[in-house]
Amino acid sequence: TTMGSGSLAAMSVMESGWQEGMAEADAVKLVQRAVGAGIFNDLGSGSNCDICVLRMDGSIDYRRNDVKPNEITPLRNSVAHSERLTMKVGLTPTLGQPVFKPHPRAPTLADVTVTEMEVES
Repeated sequence: TTMGSGSLAAMSVMESGWQEGMAEADAVKLVQRAVGAGIFNDLGSGSNCDICVLRMDGSIDYRRNDVKPNEITPLRNSVAHSERLTMKVGLTPTLGQPVFKPHPRAPTLADVTVTEMEVES
């Protein structure tokens, strides 16, 4: 199954490359290619590929940023930034009260209500 704005490109790769009884490594490579097709053939798609392998034994392998086809860090690091363009906090005066008020506390897991999902057997 594919979903999202790049799903048509991803689905074409999945349908053309999927085989019965694929090895896990081959299946992961297929998913990487499918997500890459979605990224490069749709302007609304993101730029990283996360992989989540769900195995029959119940184990899960979650690979955050498994593939970064549009890695921009080297490009950003190559640009010479002038100190004159660095805006310091408080540089622009405002009239009256500050526009941004930070939230008094960050949410924690205690703020989350977990409910079981109903499934058919």
